[in-house]
Order: sequence, then structure tokens, then C-alpha cells
Amino acid sequence: MNGRLFIDGEWRESAGERLVSTDPATGEQVWTGSAATRGEVECAVRSARKAFEDWSERPREERVEFMRRYKAVLQERAPEFAKALSRETGKALWETTAELNSMIGKVDISIRAYAERTGEREAEMAFGRAVLRHKPHGVAVVLGPYNFPGHLPNGHIVPALLAGDTVVFKPSEETPLAGQMLVEALEAAGLPKGVVNLVQGGRETGAALIEQPIDALLFTGSAQAGDFFRRKFADNPHVVLALELGGNNPLVVWDVEDPAAAASLVVQSAYVTTGQRCSCARRLIVKDGAEGDAVIEAVAALTDRLTVGPWDATPEPYMGPLISAKAAEGALAKARGLIEMGGKVVRKFHRVDGTHAFVTPGLFDMTGVEGLPDDEIFAPVLQVFRVSDFDAAIAKANDTKFGLSAGLISDDEARWRRFLARSRAGVVNRNRPTTGAAGDMPFGGVGASGNHRPSAYYAADYVAYPVATFEADKARSILGEIKGLRP
Repeated sequence: MNGRLFIDGEWRESAGERLVSTDPATGEQVWTGSAATRGEVECAVRSARKAFEDWSERPREERVEFMRRYKAVLQERAPEFAKALSRETGKALWETTAELNSMIGKVDISIRAYAERTGEREAEMAFGRAVLRHKPHGVAVVLGPYNFPGHLPNGHIVPALLAGDTVVFKPSEETPLAGQMLVEALEAAGLPKGVVNLVQGGRETGAALIEQPIDALLFTGSAQAGDFFRRKFADNPHVVLALELGGNNPLVVWDVEDPAAAASLVVQSAYVTTGQRCSCARRLIVKDGAEGDAVIEAVAALTDRLTVGPWDATPEPYMGPLISAKAAEGALAKARGLIEMGGKVVRKFHRVDGTHAFVTPGLFDMTGVEGLPDDEIFAPVLQVFRVSDFDAAIAKANDTKFGLSAGLISDDEARWRRFLARSRAGVVNRNRPTTGAAGDMPFGGVGASGNHRPSAYYAADYVAYPVATFEADKARSILGEIKGLRP
């Protein structure tokens, strides 16, 4: 597909550097276009600013109707969109079909969340009434990731538009086609010009965007980028930051009767989406001894059964490739580092022969290894740690600067209550994968995993701000309330 920018209600060719997106399974080109120039970025922000006044002052019901039209367009285009996502990300079609369903479902969830969390509330007062309202911030920049290039930016954009914000969206440079198709669906819904704008490009385009006079930055991506944005806007409190970042997520298995059942939860936590979910388990913590050995053996055995292949293979694979050959090289280098530090290979993490980005799921026993980096390996790599008791397991789980997701697999209710009370993460699951989440619940983390602005159902909170008003229909004297007046 030929790529374009969408600015002020018009599709246009860019004069910037050439940008290409390829199928990571085959290396075939799926999209070609150009990165936005600085001038085009400035134009996109001006367009959003110009459209803000009209869009924000429209009745809420009108904005809701636009989003319902958008939902209808997504439903109509879902099969085509899902195939495009699979081609561009390499994810199996069952995964991208689920992603489209999440995008569609997000509309009604966001409408409900806006009413519940940022709607209006009125109370009668002696002088008149007190009213709680919410107002949009203005121009919101949305920077999207590549792992869920439809669902995750959609989770920022829909709430922002419902609130009355206008949007400038830059997809990941790895998935420009997904971003273009999302904005094409919004255009088909009939949004007024300038309300949504699309610019393509990499780091340079993103840097140009955040230099503009914007009101909000809604970002999903790496902790390193999140750290940069925190520093960048530390002295500019006007810009609202909503940072959804990564995690070095722990999964504790303790006191389970069925190691095979536990293994199924572990594998789905660690390896789904080829390990390219920010909520994937990265650290498996088990009891030292026979119980822990049984869990590790069951995980290794199930890992051997996982299929790796292209998205359109028959039967459908469990895992596709990583997003790019570069990503595979980076993950392989980090895995080699684990071995060099003293890690023991339980299941080797390696590139599938004859491919660029396909890898096998890796399992490493890192028990007793000191000085491990507290990093997220964004790939199907799981590190195992054996500990002596449950207190040590909780301490190990919390031994990270991150705090996105955590999980306990246990048949013991008392242990769950203890784990829940002492764990430090925004998503804490029991006997479910760490990747378990829902659009009608908050999703976000603490520490290096975010900035206390969770997304999903709570996205309504960061796309608008509360305004308290005390109102009377007519000006009446309050001289009786003014004390100490001279006669």
C-alpha cells in the first residue's frame, strides 16, 4: 500500500524521507511512504488546534455518534484490517482478529467510562447549584506501539475524541499501515477536518511532535522512552503525560496440585504474542526442591509443543516472528548475556533456521546469578528463580523498578491474600495469565511502568480535567455574608 499523511482532513504525499514497512515473516514490502517533515508536523498540530474549539463545544451526544459510526466502519472492515495487521506484525490471524474485536468493543466501553468517570454531576445549593463538569485538554499527541498497533492507540484516541480533544497520531515506524487504516476508518466515520491528523515517521518525527505547542502526550512504549518524556516535560506541567510502559513482570507458582495446569498458565503468560506484550511474565519464581522442579519440567515440556510459523500457516501457529530482524538480534544478544552471566539453558532461545525474525521460546534458570539487569526482554524469554520460602518469593517478585503486572498461581487462598496485599503492580492476577486484562478495567503500572495514569477504562481520566462550578441564575446581593462592614 502507498502511504500518505492525513492533515486537516486531506490525504497528502509527504516530502520526507522514504519509510518502508515489511512483513517480518517474509520480508515482503507491505507499505511504502514517507516520514513527515518538520513543516508537516507543525501543520498537523495547527490543524488540530484550529479544529479544537468547534469539536470541543459540540454536544457530547454528537461526539458519541461519530464514535458509533467509527465502530460500524471497523466492524465492516475487520477481516481486511486483521489481515493487514498480521502481514505487518507477523502475528497469527487469530490474534489480530481478537485485536480488531477489542478495537470495536473499545467504543462502547469508552462511552460508558466517559459517563461514569468524567460526566456531569449536579447538587442543589442554597444559592443555586454546584456542578461537576469535565473539559478536554486540547491537542493530544498519540504515539503508538508496534505490538498492538490498532488496539493500543485506539485505546487513547477514542476516549480523547469523546472528551472533545483533537488528535495528532504518529504510529510506530514499524507499523505505519495499521495507523493509516485506523485513521481511514475514522475519516469514513465523517469526523470534521482537523479533528484527527496522521503523521508517519520514526524518532525524528516524534521529536518534532513533542516540540510543538501540545496539551497532552499519550504514549505506549518502552520504559526508556517514558523516562525521556518525563524529563522532557518536567518543567512543563501544562502537558498531560499518560505513559503506558513495560515491565519485568513476576509470576510466582506456589502450592499447586497440578504442575501441568500451572505450566499452561506460565506458558500463556510468557510466550503469547511471541513475548511482545508489556504484561508478559519475564520472571518465573518457584519453590526450591521437587515442587519447583516439577513446575519447570512441565513448562519446558509444554514449550516444546508450541508451534512457530507465519500468520497464514495451516494449522494456525501459536507464535509468529518478532517484529523485525533487528528486534530478533537484540533479543538474542540479551539472551546470550544471560548465559554469560551464569544462567543455565533449560530451553534454548534461538533463531529458527533460514528465517530473519522467527525465534523459539527460551527458558533460562537464573537462580543464584548476581547482578542481573532489571530490564524487559521484549521477546519470548522467561527467567526462572528458585527460592526457599513464600516470603522470599514475594520479595523476589517485588525486586524490580517496574510494576506493571504480577501473578500468583496457587491453590492456597491465604497465600493469595498475602501476595495481593504485598505485591506492587497495577495488574495482579491469580491463577490466570499475567497478560489477562479487560477494557472495562484499568490497565497500567507503577514505578518505571508508568506514571500513575492507567489506561483502558481509566483513560477517561487523563483525556479531560475536572471543573467545579458554583452557579446562581441571577446575581443577588451577598452583603449579609460580608463581615465587618462599616455602616
